[in-house]
Amino acid sequence: MRAQLARVDAVIVQAVIAGALSFSHLHDLADAAGQGGWKAWAYPVSVDLLLVAAWRRMREQQRAGQPAGGPRLWFLIALAASLGANIATAGLLDLDDVPASLRVVVAGWPAVAFFGGTLLTHTPRTPDPQTVTATPETETEPDHFPAAVDAPERDALPALVTGPELDPEPVASPEPVAAVRAATPAPAVTLPPALVDRAQALAEEHRATTGLAADPDDVRARLGLPPSMTPSVAAHL
Repeated sequence: MRAQLARVDAVIVQAVIAGALSFSHLHDLADAAGQGGWKAWAYPVSVDLLLVAAWRRMREQQRAGQPAGGPRLWFLIALAASLGANIATAGLLDLDDVPASLRVVVAGWPAVAFFGGTLLTHTPRTPDPQTVTATPETETEPDHFPAAVDAPERDALPALVTGPELDPEPVASPEPVAAVRAATPAPAVTLPPALVDRAQALAEEHRATTGLAADPDDVRARLGLPPSMTPSVAAHL
């Protein structure tokens, strides 16, 4: 804890010294450029405030994942003004005979600083992602079938339904199939309509190719059904 306090104190002391020197250099340069009295004291405040505001806004934009080109530009402008004043007062510039171009820059700084501060303050801010709370999802009752299965695919599932009371609704079929179904006793296991249509298509294909009636056991094997389903397949052929 003491080591941490010592580091913080060192940073604070360094910041105070650097701020005081920069403040004094900006004041001396503004006073030499013809901005005397209270105006010379206002220039350092204007430059430092713009520097801090641009830095804070730039960090906010970066944390939010947004481009920070505008705040970075104003930060560099304020930093150039501060560094320029520090270098100019280091003996490289005769403060008793300031060039006219520098007088124009110093005189126009208030308008530039006001424009930059207005843009930094009134530009819409983006919410911090750390403060956005997730909305709890509403619990919904699960469906009887998975959501990824469409209605036609649900009807095509090879579900085996036993018992006469659970038989599906009769499906209209061609007359030859109806005659065979009437002559054959009802099977113990009822095939879904999709499998019935597939079995009949295989039987018709076999009859058209060989001229012979299809073997129910062969059709059952091609459908991938167990041997116990042979009577059910034969009932629909």
